[in-house]
Amino acid sequence: MSRVLVGVKRVIDYAVKIRVKPDKSGVVTEGVKHSMNPFDEIAVEEAVKLKEKKIASEVVAVSVGPAQSQEVLRTALAMGADRGIHIEVAGKEYDLLQPIHVSKILAKLAQDEKADLVILGKQAIDDDCNQTAQMTAALLDWPQGAFASKVDKDGDTLTVVREVDGGLETIKAKLPAVISADLRLNTPRYATLPNIMKAKKKPIKKLAPKDLGVDTSPRIEIVSVEDPPVRQAGSVLPDVDTLLSKLRDGGHIK
Repeated sequence: MSRVLVGVKRVIDYAVKIRVKPDKSGVVTEGVKHSMNPFDEIAVEEAVKLKEKKIASEVVAVSVGPAQSQEVLRTALAMGADRGIHIEVAGKEYDLLQPIHVSKILAKLAQDEKADLVILGKQAIDDDCNQTAQMTAALLDWPQGAFASKVDKDGDTLTVVREVDGGLETIKAKLPAVISADLRLNTPRYATLPNIMKAKKKPIKKLAPKDLGVDTSPRIEIVSVEDPPVRQAGSVLPDVDTLLSKLRDGGHIK
């Protein structure tokens, strides 16, 4: 295996409380801490481990988004990726960017870079779509191992243990392939200060979607973004009779 392509997305940090804009057109992003999508950190870690095991020779990190997306590319480079590719999409175009657009970009890059493996996080914590890996595999007509919790390579075949509703499923997929990383695949490393400094010298290539022949015209319109309903406070009841009475009053039982 010569080259691994790994996708990284800049998202609002998981520890930040999300606030909806007053006009309900989206969420507040200005002045808010952002970081790499946690599932993408797992994807980067797995790609770097493959390189450390001499299974892969190069790890290329890719991010689609505004100029600030280079921050997460630098994080990926500090974790051990060799170089980055930034596909710049900003403003309203980025707000309406969908997984199908990102999948087309990744599929084209996988072909141009002659990648043997594409590793993505199973989903982003901002939109929770869980679509990009599957559509990228479909566009490339490559086998896929979604929700991977373990990946092993034997010759030109990957053995992937998948997290499924009923437990675990083990599949085999021939390379080239697409993998989406689940939570239990690994524990991402912290980027050390020396590696952060080294990452500043690693190259990041900047492209636009049109350079890859990908049309990112909006396919959707955001009508409204709403806060989830406020959960009513619970109450402690003295006995079962009071509970039954409240359930009857609320029309839950007869």
